[in-house]
Amino acid sequence: MAYNLLKGKKGIIFGALDPKSIAWKVAVKAHEEGAFFTLSNTPTAKRFGQIDELARITNSEVILADATNLDDLNNVFTKSMEILGGKVDFVLHSIGMSLNVRKKKVYNDLDYNYLMKTLDISAISFHKLLQVAYKLDAINNWGSVLALSYVASQRTHYGYNDMADAKALLESIARSFGYIYGRERKIRVNTVSQSPTLTTAGAGVKGVEGLLDFTNRMSPLGNADADECANYCIVMFSDLTKKVTMQNLFHDGGFSSMGMSLRAMKTYNKGLDIPIDID
Repeated sequence: MAYNLLKGKKGIIFGALDPKSIAWKVAVKAHEEGAFFTLSNTPTAKRFGQIDELARITNSEVILADATNLDDLNNVFTKSMEILGGKVDFVLHSIGMSLNVRKKKVYNDLDYNYLMKTLDISAISFHKLLQVAYKLDAINNWGSVLALSYVASQRTHYGYNDMADAKALLESIARSFGYIYGRERKIRVNTVSQSPTLTTAGAGVKGVEGLLDFTNRMSPLGNADADECANYCIVMFSDLTKKVTMQNLFHDGGFSSMGMSLRAMKTYNKGLDIPIDID
């Protein structure tokens, strides 16, 4: 059911790849809620993903860009304003990648060149995006910018590796830029810390199936799925949340506030005498 929460609003959605991606679902929901927007991803993502199909479904245009490249980002915002007929009201940053994770490098044996790429792609690109938008004055007053994060930014999660460092930096950027944008232009900047979600990228995290099961059992409401995350993002883009900024907003069924659940304690007690292999 649509509520016209974004009727007449304009935006840019970075990172949609295929129907499994959260950005894809946000785009579909934003379209249903009356928004007009452009889509951006890399040329590689266009080749291997289905972003052109999403553009057709949502009646939007694709602007290819490397989100770590300032010239590309300038082009995205400039062309988006031309296509949409003015400044935008919302921006989604759904970008993340770790070569250390892909290459199965453990945290105490990182490739530092890969680490720099992880930080640049997954976090510093958010600062670049915000800085370009700020200099171009590309976002309307009371606009909303969101980036997708994860609880591993604050708590150690096996297998998440250097992406945890990137998410911590991402959240810090949202606070620091959120202060400036809020003070000067009444624009809000937040991160959404989503439940582990089986996107195409998320499937590459070691032990993700066990993680999904564990967090689902630990969360009082269960894991939040990609469609539910999209709904939350739509609310954050709407005028219903005009005074929410500089926050890391947990959307995880309560997992982030849990210590030990009854179910987990019972399972733990049963397994006390069972040896565990740690690699």
